Amino acid sequence: MEFTIKTVSPEKVRTGVLVVGVFAGGTLTASAQTLDKASKGKLSQLIKRGDLEDKAGASMTLHDLPGTTADRVLLVSLGKKEDFSDKAYRDALASVAKALSASPAKDAAITLADTAPGARSQAWCLQQASRIIADGAYRFDAPKAGGKDSKKERGARKITLTIDCKVNAELETAVRRGQAVAEGMALAKDLGNLPGNVCTPAYLADTAKALGKQFKLDVDVLDRADMEKLGMGSLLSVAKGSELPPKLIVMHYKGGKAKAKPVVLVGKGVTFDSGGISLKPGAEMDEMKYDMCGAASVIGSIKAIARMALPINVTVIVPATENMPSGTATRPGDVVTSMSGQTIEILNTDAEGRLILCDALTYAERFKPDCVIDVATLTGACVVALGKIPSGLLANDDDLAAELIKCSNDSGDRAWQMPLWEEYQDLLKSNFADMGNIGGRYGGTITAACFLSRFTKAYKWAHLDIAGTAWVSGDAKGATGRPVPLLTEFLMRRAEGTAD
Repeated sequence: MEFTIKTVSPEKVRTGVLVVGVFAGGTLTASAQTLDKASKGKLSQLIKRGDLEDKAGASMTLHDLPGTTADRVLLVSLGKKEDFSDKAYRDALASVAKALSASPAKDAAITLADTAPGARSQAWCLQQASRIIADGAYRFDAPKAGGKDSKKERGARKITLTIDCKVNAELETAVRRGQAVAEGMALAKDLGNLPGNVCTPAYLADTAKALGKQFKLDVDVLDRADMEKLGMGSLLSVAKGSELPPKLIVMHYKGGKAKAKPVVLVGKGVTFDSGGISLKPGAEMDEMKYDMCGAASVIGSIKAIARMALPINVTVIVPATENMPSGTATRPGDVVTSMSGQTIEILNTDAEGRLILCDALTYAERFKPDCVIDVATLTGACVVALGKIPSGLLANDDDLAAELIKCSNDSGDRAWQMPLWEEYQDLLKSNFADMGNIGGRYGGTITAACFLSRFTKAYKWAHLDIAGTAWVSGDAKGATGRPVPLLTEFLMRRAEGTAD
């Protein structure tokens, strides 16, 4: 998708679709007022008929509006003016993205940057617009018989973002960053949507190597023998049941000063999770191909920041394996020794994500990180607690947690902090090892994070449980690309020194 910024009056834009925002009740934005004047009041007359709903994101297409040079005018509601918010703005953009992706028009002009919610800047508006519009054009090229789907050819591919001021470097950077985030999301979605027989640990490793060549990243891939030498008994215990060899993928983006500490992102890469010997129910088990969406999101994030050329150092670590039942699989009751030397009684082999993450978190210490953020589709308990709107956030540092929450709100990729109190640690007691890998029926998201916290005492750390946000089910089944927007917002702010 191609984006350009232009300073131009909306009625003079020659385009297939001109997107204009209006508030509930017929209150016109600046661009809509200009169009209304050019059409001699025709626009306001059409709005007064009541065909456009008040809810933010409702839309209506007008053809051949007098006084304009656009083929179509897409009116989109911004909701009530007094309630205009970041969410209303994003809802409007999401509606526009959906309409443009299905439009027969090949190009479009969007005027929404002239109306910012609250104290948001025009640069923020443009970044949101380019990211959401580009993300809305995403299509997964599924391996289907019969060749390419002709419907995928529809949609506007050339987008002009109109503004009412002079184009400057800040605004151009904002648009490029929005595109880069959408590109990272697209990679995360592609990896998540691929079937488990394609997106294997080796496939993730090959993807990392390809990105390394494209963006000049340093990429290391550790095999089983390497992990055995490091003493990663916890990670390897999960891999025992699969015929596919595990991989530990390490990617380094070095955009900052040579001696600057990196931000380390760790992503859970279980490319298919059957539950192991503690076998999952058969219903919806196909969705367990999404159990590597933590890995997909951190790989997508490093692609996005490399595309932006951010002045920051970032290291990505992906422990990748399948979790399968077989004669060689780990049994409930087995005791394994992690890379940290701590022993773990595996009470449930379906609590495997924490077993691969704990060794990756220990491995992260060698990079002397500024902070570490792990991302994982870790617990169904998180979905029960929070639903599918925010990701769960737990951290051993309140300032880091607050920083991530702010970034989640600014990006619209929301997270909610949950407690990580010492009292929960008692639930992990084991008679036969330093800890069990589960903590009982209650507080499953918290006890999973408590388990991980035992391997993160050397640095500031936060954990994002994305079990409810990494993919959607039903007719719209597919990976969401979250939390790439949150992670990239965090890294952009860190790179600019604007974290607070």
